Amino acid sequence: MDFAFSEEQQMFRAMFRDFSAKEVAPKAEEIDHEERPPLDVLRKAANQGFLGATLPEDYFGAELDYVSYALLIETLAGDCMSTAVTLATHVSLVAMTILEHGSEAQKEDWLPLLAAGEAIGAFALTEPDAGSDAMALQARATPEDDEVILDGVKTWVANGDIAGLFLVFAQGPEGVEAFLVPKDTPGLTVGYREPTLGLRGMTFNTLYLEGCRVPQANRLGGPGDGCEVAQRAQDRMAIALAAAGLGVAEASVDVAAQFASERVQFGVPIAKKQAIQDYVAGSLIEVEALRYLVYHAAWLADQGGDFSFDASIVKAFAARVARTVTNRMLQVLGGYGYMEDYPMARKYRDARALGIIGGPTELHHVRVAQRIFAERDLEIAP
Repeated sequence: MDFAFSEEQQMFRAMFRDFSAKEVAPKAEEIDHEERPPLDVLRKAANQGFLGATLPEDYFGAELDYVSYALLIETLAGDCMSTAVTLATHVSLVAMTILEHGSEAQKEDWLPLLAAGEAIGAFALTEPDAGSDAMALQARATPEDDEVILDGVKTWVANGDIAGLFLVFAQGPEGVEAFLVPKDTPGLTVGYREPTLGLRGMTFNTLYLEGCRVPQANRLGGPGDGCEVAQRAQDRMAIALAAAGLGVAEASVDVAAQFASERVQFGVPIAKKQAIQDYVAGSLIEVEALRYLVYHAAWLADQGGDFSFDASIVKAFAARVARTVTNRMLQVLGGYGYMEDYPMARKYRDARALGIIGGPTELHHVRVAQRIFAERDLEIAP
């Protein structure tokens, strides 16, 4: 069993670190304080091929495997989680979903634009009364000749303000269906941007669909395939979010360890105090455990089989590790950790989102429990 990254993956990691240090880290505080989407960073990321990270070269993508892609998200999140999750939404939820479920025409029309950053992807699944119960959708897709009329309200639409293409889910005659809806489609309105505790560089918007007509050819997958399309997208996103959790947790340990080495109290660096050692060492142990779960799940995704169970495990664990580690590392910094002028406060706020976005931790626990008890002939409902 070989746990080492390949030479190519190590080369990619070095490239990702160089890009993030030069282009992402210097802008992270500004993005957070101004609550501004990282558009300039995304343009530069597109030039590096990162917005088409996992797309084939035929569509002008970088054709990274999922392990390398997880390395990219981990690296970006260590410097700016808003940037990492914005990119992951675009790639994991939208671009890869089109790649997996789209027709040849849909792929040719949209994947080159997404890879070039000429269109940013947004994911519109959640509704006011359909959160964890994501398939209890009220939005409707009504066929009419060769078109479909979309009506409904979507909430927490990631990348809503900056998107050129929305992946919208709605109830059709045969069940939930997925549609590609360009931003300039009449009847589509991007509304209120939700203010958030963390991930302040991301935009989460309300989306209104009022008599929004799209061609039948814009359906992604077949009639009634929307549940499968959404679940596959969310499984991919779970691994990407776990990689983001790894990145922010590891970076927090680095910040706190450096601070503890330099901060002198009672005549010695606080790193010499056993309580601080326990905080830092215990946190690093959790980070390393998470690292193996993340890259095992990413490796499974590369094998092409069903990785849904492992995606839920790693997402739930990443949310816990990111939350507890950033909380401990903030404590190591003391008052400095609580100040907005220092990056630890941002990392703590950003990490907290991982227990909510991409499905709350409790929902992923249910999915794990379903597998456990299915083997014992017990059915567990959400």
